[in-house]
Amino acid sequence: MPLVAHNPLPAFERLRSEGQKVLPPEIARHQDIRALHIGFLNMMPDKALEATERQFLRLLGACNQIVQFYVHFFTVEGLERGPEARAHFKRYYESFDRIKEAGLDALIVSGANVTHPEISDEPFWEPLTEVFDWAKVNVTSILCSCLATHALVQYCYGLHRTRLPAKRWGVYSHRVVEPRHPLVSDINTRFDVPHSRFNELFRRDLERVGLKILVESEEAGVHLAVSPDLFRVVFFQGHPEYDTISLLKEYKREVLRYHLRDREDYPPSPEHYFNAEAQAILADYRAAVQSARRRGAPPPDFPESALIPLLDNTWRDTAKGVFNNWLGLVYQITDQDRRIPFMPGVDPKNPLGLTF
Repeated sequence: MPLVAHNPLPAFERLRSEGQKVLPPEIARHQDIRALHIGFLNMMPDKALEATERQFLRLLGACNQIVQFYVHFFTVEGLERGPEARAHFKRYYESFDRIKEAGLDALIVSGANVTHPEISDEPFWEPLTEVFDWAKVNVTSILCSCLATHALVQYCYGLHRTRLPAKRWGVYSHRVVEPRHPLVSDINTRFDVPHSRFNELFRRDLERVGLKILVESEEAGVHLAVSPDLFRVVFFQGHPEYDTISLLKEYKREVLRYHLRDREDYPPSPEHYFNAEAQAILADYRAAVQSARRRGAPPPDFPESALIPLLDNTWRDTAKGVFNNWLGLVYQITDQDRRIPFMPGVDPKNPLGLTF
């Protein structure tokens, strides 16, 4: 059902131009449809802010529940920001104080770039944990993406992530390992998910602190896990929200870093992402970049327009299914005017009385 463009955030108009249903608030007010208010804590770096907004809005807007979605964007202090990003926040985002006053039905927390080996040393750690503490008591479900997953698992369970020998980067095959869980009902039992991270939380450690693994990859590890109370907290290590070209853009940035000597090694390409034809194009491009670097010449233009038609998206439909299931569970809880696990008589480990 539709998103409601309750403020002039440019992402709403972008999605409308793509054909997605986005209602203006004056029309939404006259529809007799249940509203869900979803908070979105956006901690992504400046260049990825608006792309991240669009990516998650697409998944939320694809939900088939009979609901209107109001998405409330906000951020926290402690993240390095430029003037354009600060102006974006001032015009389109809400303050956390306003979020707390108005309340939310659910919360999504994005990933973030870090500058310290230990997450708890990041300047945004204290503001982030303040949001976590509030949300654990006041929202039905928290959905964490990538770095947010690592941060909340560390904060709540004392479990620290492990640095990988090399970046986990690419599109990997995954399998549903707990098909009875309502978050993964009626989705493909095997599907792909993009990953882009240097650190990992392993199955054995997550299970040791009581988390339930729902989806994992033999190659990329755990993608989707949940807290013991059904779906109170949802943990993603992968990036189901990614656009088809998201990894391409990341790769382009890494090649530029190589040319500018911000890194000495030529970046490996994301795994299982480029087909043979794309790899051939990139091999020729690599030779041209390395030649330009040796000569001190400008880099050749990245062959983006030649590569985009060769990319496949093998994760979007399943991502929509998981988000639809998540929002359906949020709707069932809030429609009964219950908050878990704090209402008397509600089993905090299974508030809907589901068998799985």
